[in-house]
Amino acid sequence: MAISCDVAVLGGGTGGYVAAIRAAQLGKEVVIIEQDKLGGTCLHRGCIPTKALLRSAELFAQMKESASYGIETSGLSLVFPKVQERKQEIVNQLHKGVQYLMRKNKITVIQGSGRVIGPSIFSPKSGAVAVELNDGEMETVVPTNLIIATGSRPRNLPGLTPDGQYVLSSDEALLLDELPDSMIIVGGGVIGVEWASLLNDFGVKVTVVEAANQLLPTEDTEVAKELQKQLERRGIIVVTGAMVQPDTFEVRDNKVQISSTQGEKQTILTGDKLLVSIGRQGNLENIGLENTDVALDRGYIRVNEHMQTTEPHIYAIGDCIGGLQLAHAASHEGLVAVNHLAGEASHGYQADQTPRCVYTRPEVASVGITEKEAVERGIKVKIGKVPFSAIGKAMVQGEKEGFVKIVADKLTNDIVGVQMIGAHVTELIGQAALAQLLDATPWEIGQAVFAHPTLSEILGEAALAVDGKSISI
Repeated sequence: MAISCDVAVLGGGTGGYVAAIRAAQLGKEVVIIEQDKLGGTCLHRGCIPTKALLRSAELFAQMKESASYGIETSGLSLVFPKVQERKQEIVNQLHKGVQYLMRKNKITVIQGSGRVIGPSIFSPKSGAVAVELNDGEMETVVPTNLIIATGSRPRNLPGLTPDGQYVLSSDEALLLDELPDSMIIVGGGVIGVEWASLLNDFGVKVTVVEAANQLLPTEDTEVAKELQKQLERRGIIVVTGAMVQPDTFEVRDNKVQISSTQGEKQTILTGDKLLVSIGRQGNLENIGLENTDVALDRGYIRVNEHMQTTEPHIYAIGDCIGGLQLAHAASHEGLVAVNHLAGEASHGYQADQTPRCVYTRPEVASVGITEKEAVERGIKVKIGKVPFSAIGKAMVQGEKEGFVKIVADKLTNDIVGVQMIGAHVTELIGQAALAQLLDATPWEIGQAVFAHPTLSEILGEAALAVDGKSISI
């Protein structure tokens, strides 16, 4: 017998389970369908495990530099299996937390692989889901509204398919039981630079090859240059504007070898392993979209600002719709979708108000658009930029590299973007995102009282700098 409900969520990742909880809070009968573990990529193969590794790497690096703080150490060593053990303990604890939230909110969880079906005896319209349960049995879920949240997976580079031994995606890299001596990373986007940073801190020799002319191609050029400078200062080799040649890949004497081209220059790269990090692609295969009138756009599900697909009772959120493939973006999209289908007030999803964070050392964070994007949109800009070296707390922390940059519209005085690079900026960016949501001007931020000494003072100083009134520079 079919299971009827108000809302079915296909995919139990961060976006999916947040949408399910919100729908349950609004009194909806909710079913969530997940073929693997609740929490999805973010919890099990992305955000959480990589940040756990990054924290261990950061602490190891700081301890090696403790003499500069007047603290002498000896016998410092890295026990990587224990690093991995800590990572998994964190994941397991958070996974239990998600399971508890499902029970608390009386959400029905079905473990199995779901496919959307068209009009049938179960429903006169598409949107029901046929579920092959993990025990081989079949179940049908018939919702009033369906939310597709099937996530994404690492994008493969033809000729460099991950084998778990010599060629890795981020999924396989998380399962390493020992660190290689050297790693070639193909791709200098968020995933690539985070792995470069943590591996370097663990003592691995790292080479990053990026096809674009800068690391983090979608971020501010000045930020990208500063990140590259800091990574290279740590010994990471960064090659931009270069393409690897997959047909030259080979394994010799248990080492990988591949050629890269930079203009007319060709270089042979050698390492113990190769990590492919060229982005992610949506999980849209075998979920039954062909049985619906849901439209795709460049390999992703097309949605409007309320996350509705071209079939209004079917919504889609998270990585499967493209855009900002971030866990917190998926969560917010889930809230927008549920609020809309439930008739709650919602101003719709706005990507420009979603913070973007990179957990390298130093960290990178931004919200809104870059100076270049603003100019391309015809906006006359004014800029406020303050280095962390002007902030007392940064000097105290021993982390004075980087800066905060505010981009404002010269005509309206609206803030159109904020970019940061430096220690702990992934925590500071929330203040900038709130200011942008509330439509604060640089003058208004500058009038706020920031505690001293704190790193957050830099945001107020950068806001004052927009009009040439910063006190610290």
